[in-house]
Amino acid sequence: MSKTTDCCQNFLHYVFDYETPKTLVIPSLRVGFVFRFTQLLVVLYVVGYVCVIQKAYQDTDSVISTVTTKVKGFVYTNTSDMDPRFWDVADYVMPPQGDRSFFVLTNLVVTPKQTQSRCPELPSPTATCMDDCDCIEGHNNPRGNGIRTGLCENYSTTVKTCEVLSWCPLEIDTKLPARPLLAAAENFTVLIKNSITYPKFNFHRRNILPHINSSYLKRCEFSRETDPDCPIFRLKHIVKEAGETFQDMAVKGGIIGILIDWSCDLDMWAGKCYPKYTFHRLDNKHPVNNVAPGYNFRFAKYYKTPDGEEERTLFKAYGIRFDVIVFGTAGKFGIVPTIVNLGAALSFLSLVPMVADWFMLTCMRKRDIYSRQKVSYLIEDADTESTSVGTTYGTQ
Repeated sequence: MSKTTDCCQNFLHYVFDYETPKTLVIPSLRVGFVFRFTQLLVVLYVVGYVCVIQKAYQDTDSVISTVTTKVKGFVYTNTSDMDPRFWDVADYVMPPQGDRSFFVLTNLVVTPKQTQSRCPELPSPTATCMDDCDCIEGHNNPRGNGIRTGLCENYSTTVKTCEVLSWCPLEIDTKLPARPLLAAAENFTVLIKNSITYPKFNFHRRNILPHINSSYLKRCEFSRETDPDCPIFRLKHIVKEAGETFQDMAVKGGIIGILIDWSCDLDMWAGKCYPKYTFHRLDNKHPVNNVAPGYNFRFAKYYKTPDGEEERTLFKAYGIRFDVIVFGTAGKFGIVPTIVNLGAALSFLSLVPMVADWFMLTCMRKRDIYSRQKVSYLIEDADTESTSVGTTYGTQ
């Protein structure tokens, strides 16, 4: 019965005992320096990093934006592969109404006068044959150019391939011009019109800033040194700032990102909000693993011959796709985030005594004395008025 009573009392003491910190005054310059220096670091963190750099006193909102683009420029081509031709915006910009992305044609593989007929498949390991038995009628190879007729025909004097039902003659896209067909496209310009809003703060802005008038817009061109606010960009300069050469990139195409940063401080003492432009190449350009580089797609133009037969001209278009990417965050003073973030940052001050205690109990010569004085008092129930008191060193 006595053991049961003792267990109950120990349990009650364990549950209901109250611990209070013991204060020791340590007359040591080294401990005092560590304590104050740690306090200084916490204050610098709160003021310098939390308030100045992170601006934790601000309420924030994400940008909502819309973008339209308009390309201008023209070029004349006269090559042996195609008839002399004048190219304007309707020919080389796709789609005609640019949104957040537009494509500028720079190189072409043209296959004219295609008709739906039969012709030998292009040579490949799966298309070559010896006789008709090697060609299964109706077989459709997704990587081929048509549906097999079951016949094995002469592709050349030395090679036989399976005949296919397709648009003939078949496209041969390996003969890509080494020099871009539309090399002059580097001098084309694009007007980017961007409107943004921060709905939480009812803030609206355009990248055509209030001080820009129509006469200035007709003659300006973006330059970081002379015209950083002009929304008209020359394609050659965009590609150059992305770390590429336009003529090299134009051969097989690629993807360029036009990044517009609308990060704004909307407080009265720093109420400036202007777009910041940067340019990067977005498609993979690996020096070793450079399989299927660039950017291209196909399109066709259809027409009827005088005999009523349908024909088409197939274009494999290589070029540069420009993606306009708008991002940003706005901040404005708010009492709620100020209280919450400042309180959270100042809570680090409670860790300062722990650092000083660690230094005192680890690095000081009298750490054993300090360690003994750090033990807690055991105060019996007030009704017994019996107290066990330990010694102190410089106690208060």
